[in-house]
Amino acid sequence: MEHIQEKIESKHLLISSIKKEISKEIVGQQKLVDALLIGLLSGGHVLIEGVPGLAKTSAVKALASTVQAQFKRIQFTPDLLPADLVGTEIYRPKTGDFVTRKGPLFNNIILADEINRAPSKVQSALLEAMQERQVTIGDETYLLPEPFLVLATQNPIEQEGTYQLPEAQVDRFMLKVLIGYPDKNQELEILKKSQFEQKQSIEAVVSLEQIKDMADIIRQIYVDDKLKEYVVNLIFATREPLKYGMDIANYVEFGASPRATLFLTQAAKVTAFLQGRAYVTPQDIKIVAPDVLRHRIILSFEAEAEQITADQIIKSVFDSVEVP
Repeated sequence: MEHIQEKIESKHLLISSIKKEISKEIVGQQKLVDALLIGLLSGGHVLIEGVPGLAKTSAVKALASTVQAQFKRIQFTPDLLPADLVGTEIYRPKTGDFVTRKGPLFNNIILADEINRAPSKVQSALLEAMQERQVTIGDETYLLPEPFLVLATQNPIEQEGTYQLPEAQVDRFMLKVLIGYPDKNQELEILKKSQFEQKQSIEAVVSLEQIKDMADIIRQIYVDDKLKEYVVNLIFATREPLKYGMDIANYVEFGASPRATLFLTQAAKVTAFLQGRAYVTPQDIKIVAPDVLRHRIILSFEAEAEQITADQIIKSVFDSVEVP
């Protein structure tokens, strides 16, 4: 563990450099920045939800600018077609054959902006890319570049022109982050940056090879068997709440999937890495659990009628499951 600790400390200068570059564009939103770093270092897709104007798109673009990787922004609209994402086959009359023109998904980091404004066919095309790291064009299947990361933004479904994303697709996102308004001091700093200070350009400070090296170190971070059991108990408490002394069964239609167990452990290891530790603590799990679980707990009509949120269910779970 000492050897891993030394490796972590040697890489922390890179993490500090990334955060410093992002801070040139983004004021505050530390939770969002940490979530984006978790996605980047673990290869997990991230879904960011918030009302317009909270710098969701700017944060993703800022992160992508710090990495020496291929980046593409896709603006999702109701008239978007699957071919606009994956590409298409184009017929050439002179030669009588077809040539494949690859779409914007063939990049390392994809910003899916306002993802919940596009129709279901587009979401299905994106689902294959997110899960299988491949796309199908005509009769051929093409592998996407490594790494491949989708960082998506969406407006709350109460906003006009938005659609509810399919549960199967939402489950592919490692994290769902909810962001709110900045406080007064942060908003004042935003005003100063936008009107009175010269805008600083963000520099690429980390390569894909360095990201891969950090990911290899993260995989070696120690997770005690008791903590693994703790994670499994948390997930099972969302499925079988009565066994854990919680009277919330009427509010939960479906609990978290096994993918949540894997993602929660993985995200906790990255959190430990970001805090400079070679081992996971229960607090690491508590920090990331809401972002990992809130989109995987399907609430019942009764919960919606009583305005019970997934975050309230998650809090009940943590209050009921014993910490090792």
